[in-house]
Amino acid sequence: MWRIVVPALGLALVACTVGPDYVKPPAPTPVAFKELDGWKPATPREAASDQDWWAIYHDPVLDNLESQIDISNQTLKASEAAYREATALVDEARSQAFPTAAAAASAQRSSLSAASGRGGESERIIENQFTVAPSVTWAPDIWGRIRRTVESNVANAQASAADLAAARLLAEATLATDYLELRVLDEERTVLDNSVAAFQKSLDITKNQYTAGVAAQTDVITAETELENTQAQLINVGVQRAVFEHAIAVLTGKPPAELTITPVKMSREIPVVPPGLPSTLLERRPDIAAAERTMQAGNALIGVAIAAYYPDIELTASANFTSTMLQNLLSLSNSAWSIAASANETVFDAGLRSAQVAAARATYDEDVANYRETVLTAFQQVEDELSTLRILEQQASVQDRALQSARLAVQLNLNQYQAGTVSYTNVVVAQTTALNDELTVLGILENRLVASVALVQAVGGGWNTSKLPPATKITADP
Repeated sequence: MWRIVVPALGLALVACTVGPDYVKPPAPTPVAFKELDGWKPATPREAASDQDWWAIYHDPVLDNLESQIDISNQTLKASEAAYREATALVDEARSQAFPTAAAAASAQRSSLSAASGRGGESERIIENQFTVAPSVTWAPDIWGRIRRTVESNVANAQASAADLAAARLLAEATLATDYLELRVLDEERTVLDNSVAAFQKSLDITKNQYTAGVAAQTDVITAETELENTQAQLINVGVQRAVFEHAIAVLTGKPPAELTITPVKMSREIPVVPPGLPSTLLERRPDIAAAERTMQAGNALIGVAIAAYYPDIELTASANFTSTMLQNLLSLSNSAWSIAASANETVFDAGLRSAQVAAARATYDEDVANYRETVLTAFQQVEDELSTLRILEQQASVQDRALQSARLAVQLNLNQYQAGTVSYTNVVVAQTTALNDELTVLGILENRLVASVALVQAVGGGWNTSKLPPATKITADP
């Protein structure tokens, strides 16, 4: 027996792990962000270490809504379930490295007839037979197939955890964007309410002028048309606001009927998150981390494919205890045992294994390309949002000056119309221009707020790779 066991244990002790060890490939990384050069945001702000990223907007309603995402959002629940599935696959792969034990037991009772020797009569003999047959089977992981599988599954579990973080960040950013756009619509509604009041006043003035015989009926019709167009815009704002409110409800896991967001005055300050150095972005984006772990998983699968070239070795040990009496069933005198080792090697497979190795290597190369593409896309997104914020800041400054001029033009033209020195057309043009400028200012504000959230998302929302579960935790025994 020991002539078989000792060599097998020796093989297990010197077991190797075939296939390439993982080395993180380089990714294209710039020294600095191009669009940040020469631009200093007016209000650069980063959430404190003990705060969530959306705290930079200083909105308690937004804080409360964001806190409900982890609890109720169904997309995050699905991603969390995917992570638990990935960790279960790690346990499943690890189980193959351990022996499998089994046991069979049986009990039999039989009746036999035997001649008694007295007048040919027979008697019944009752016999009992009890059997227990334990066995152990073990396939030592000499070539590292199981270890590479575990390595791949651990990396996939970490990728799944990063996917969960990315899904959470996406849900948080989507909710923040929807909420801020809803608040801009509240501001737009206020502007339109004021415009409706102003246009009603103009209509009253025009009617008085018409009654006095110093204005034409067309002026009254024009004023009424302007008023009604603005009222229609106001109604449309209500439609858009309801859509955003419904979307926010779903993001927090509620039916739309259960959420009402009361209009409040919003801050028009645009917080800009410092993007940091480009080299740190690789550690701050969950999608980059997921792509990198997927790449590591693919590298490990090359080793799994290569291990198929080597023979499968299996050790088995079994025993059999049989007795007619249960009390001494497990005694050595009633036992028989066996131990064996076997090796199985594929001699011809028509290129199957070489094709599997080639496929694994190609998949890894694909993962590397996807990883680098994810990195490049991340840098693009940061640059996009930096340029958007920088240019919109300039546009907002110019548009604010235009709005002030438009407001002054309205007052001057209205005064001149009442004095009879200009036609009502001048008033209509001035009022329309001022209203459009007001709405343009709010549109720029909306775009800046959306870009602010997008920049937070582009730099990872305060996440970093230290938040990934370590391999030791994933492989820990339950």
